[in-house]
Amino acid sequence: MPQTIITRYLGPTNHRGSRIKATAWRASVTVPYPHELNSDRAHRAAAEALCAKLAEGEGVWNITAGADLPAGNGYAFVIEHFHPAD
Repeated sequence: MPQTIITRYLGPTNHRGSRIKATAWRASVTVPYPHELNSDRAHRAAAEALCAKLAEGEGVWNITAGADLPAGNGYAFVIEHFHPAD
């Protein structure tokens, strides 16, 4: 069953640099903003980090689609779960 990951940019604070938070139905990750990437790729990298976390011990989660949100305040990625063949 497809699921959704939403990513949001978190600006720098006095103690932390810029970050991206990726959130799904049961987990989230916050990663440092990869300044060497453009915005689309930076948000996708955060979504991929969350896919890796979700996959721990349960097969593979792959991103099948993604786009920026209409309000311009983040990105949405559709992910699908695949079980490796036994």
